[in-house]
Amino acid sequence: MAEPEQVDVVVVGLGVGGEEVAGRLAEAGLSVVGVERDLVGGECPYWGCIPSKMMIRAANALAEARRVDGLAGTAEVRPDWAPVARRIREEATDNWDDRVAVERFVGRGGRFVRGSGRLTGPGRVQVGDQVFQARYGVVLGTGTRPTVPPIGGLADTPYWTNHQAVEVTELPESLLVLGGGAIGLELSQVFARFGVRVTVVEALDRVLAVEEPEASEVVAAALRADGVEIHTGVRAERVGHDGQRFTLSASGGAEFTAERLLVVTGRRAHLEELGLDSVGVDAGQRYLPVDDRMRVADDLWAVGDVTGEGAFTHIAMYQAAIVIADILDRARHARAGADPSGTASVVGGAMGAASSLSASGSSGSAGTVPRADYRALPRVTFTDPEVGAVGLTEQQARARGINVQVGFTKLGSSTRGWIHGVGDEGFIKLVADADQGVLIGATSVGPAGGEVLSGLVVAVHAAVPLSLLRHMIYAYPTFHRAIEDALRNLS
Repeated sequence: MAEPEQVDVVVVGLGVGGEEVAGRLAEAGLSVVGVERDLVGGECPYWGCIPSKMMIRAANALAEARRVDGLAGTAEVRPDWAPVARRIREEATDNWDDRVAVERFVGRGGRFVRGSGRLTGPGRVQVGDQVFQARYGVVLGTGTRPTVPPIGGLADTPYWTNHQAVEVTELPESLLVLGGGAIGLELSQVFARFGVRVTVVEALDRVLAVEEPEASEVVAAALRADGVEIHTGVRAERVGHDGQRFTLSASGGAEFTAERLLVVTGRRAHLEELGLDSVGVDAGQRYLPVDDRMRVADDLWAVGDVTGEGAFTHIAMYQAAIVIADILDRARHARAGADPSGTASVVGGAMGAASSLSASGSSGSAGTVPRADYRALPRVTFTDPEVGAVGLTEQQARARGINVQVGFTKLGSSTRGWIHGVGDEGFIKLVADADQGVLIGATSVGPAGGEVLSGLVVAVHAAVPLSLLRHMIYAYPTFHRAIEDALRNLS
């Protein structure tokens, strides 16, 4: 094994969170090695949030054009997937090439190494025949990969994950979607609006099962209106492929066929590849447990999907801010000990960066390292209508023994909802702790469900008293004005 090269920090996995950590630490003056075997930037810019939302934007434009009839005249709509596929390839930097992202990281002062990084001891990472010893520690941002459920015959078929669904240039005639979570529903609606015959098969008793049951009902009705068949409480038992079509055999003797099969049943971290045993961490876990500073162990941090705190870009960036502040704080103390005068240039840069992150990042004040707080974790399912949610659902709150109050109002009963013709396709649901007099959860479903959510996130995060929320002025006529009605209905 090669003699270790001394550096300040090694970041293994340059997804959204890892790239942010590595880039910001390099800008602060630390010597940073960033390791990535796939694409710098991770899932989000190439197959996740950005290209999928481009697909959704295109599909929603078709749906909105179809709403012209009876509202503003007539419109002839002819779907064409070609411009969508072209835009995605342009956004993914010429067919999924990360050259621009690599150059961006190197331009910030980082050193890029292509390959798989593996821990070989505290602060030590091996990449091929190179070995690095990190003075201040190692950050893992290796993300997750789609899980392949143990269904007979599935592994031997050319099924799709979200990657193939995003990369497709010619749409299939029909599509089976295995999994009724957020990703499965978003993609199902997109393909249905472009004329694909879509069937969703979900083992649980409702789609979007992690959210409020009212949200499940609204989204299921909306997808059915788009022509999507939804089968819940149906467990897949075997998958076959005859070279042309897929056949899915399910519980109760049900059978489904389609030209393509999309499997979106979850994701998991692959910890066994990281050499965690060399630092005393169990690699047999589903995710890497971290404390409120994102620490896995001494000299080891983790960010993003690998932590299991939510597969969202905003969580990865939130966690990245905490890790950056923690490492810079450690570097400041270490350099101050080695240089009592405190004049080393990196110390000044690190102190400024840490203070800025603490002031603008997570919780905590300037000059302190922020701590993670997921009470007000926001999430949005970008179906039409959108489902925005924050904090606890009603069921989760009751399971914790909280004295719960619930406020509910249909968006269609608001003036803006009536103007838009929302009908039953939207609502605001509030979950309050009656003893504390604050919101602990909320759901906003409607044409701008994710945007309306912003005020509710602030209310939950800051524990704004219900009395203050009731006496706010809500602009008229807006979708968010329905929050006022929901507050009035708390009981």
